[in-house]
Amino acid sequence: MPDLIQRRGNYEKLISYQKAKALYDITFYFAHKYLKRSDRTIDQMIQAARSGKQNIAEGCGFSATSREMEIKLVNVAKASLKELLEDYQDYLRTRGHRQWEAGSVELEKMRELGRKHNDTEFYMEIVKTRPPETIANIAICLLKQTDFLIYRQLKALERDFLREGGFREQMAKKRIENRNKN
Repeated sequence: MPDLIQRRGNYEKLISYQKAKALYDITFYFAHKYLKRSDRTIDQMIQAARSGKQNIAEGCGFSATSREMEIKLVNVAKASLKELLEDYQDYLRTRGHRQWEAGSVELEKMRELGRKHNDTEFYMEIVKTRPPETIANIAICLLKQTDFLIYRQLKALERDFLREGGFREQMAKKRIENRNKN
């Protein structure tokens, strides 16, 4: 009989978390380097990126005792990263820069890099040598990939919840098993 409270929540191994961490670092760099100090967007973008990363971690922290909270917090991470996506798209649009279109050479190369790399250090080396419109496009590609990963993560959490139930259901089952055993 497995323990009621299991060791879960190793968020640092999740690809979605690794990409969210890279996005936070890219956004921190981008916002401070390319946005005007008085622009409120700096704080908004950094907070959205931080929320994406932190809510994945916090959701995983709840995984041992609350699938519901885990699902809700991972979904908050997804929503925060959607907000960040809008900010990067706004940046490109309002400054007359091109967003890489589907099928473009740049987007296809970035998608391939995104499939192979999840670490902040890799992306920061690239970002520090590129103009702001390229950084924004890199972030947009990574945001879309991360969004897909978080969607798959949420679907897996849903399947687990439907199969195993919530923590209260598991507690009741364990209590009944323990009472019947004694």
